[in-house]
Amino acid sequence: MQPGSAANVLAGLASFFIPGLGQLVQGRFLAAIFFFLLSGVLWLFLLGWLGHIFAALEAALWRGPRHLI
Repeated sequence: MQPGSAANVLAGLASFFIPGLGQLVQGRFLAAIFFFLLSGVLWLFLLGWLGHIFAALEAALWRGPRHLI
């Protein structure tokens, strides 16, 4: 997937509303759990909106799995 592709834009929008949902749509379960929990912790300090924005950007700019070989 390329950054800005339709799938990544939809994943970014999903993560904007529910952090981690875009990563879950992309099949990245550990990243989804991380962003969901991170946003929950940040909301305790009234900074949860940062988690929403960071998760949305990360999902929208994801380039796909990287292979070492």
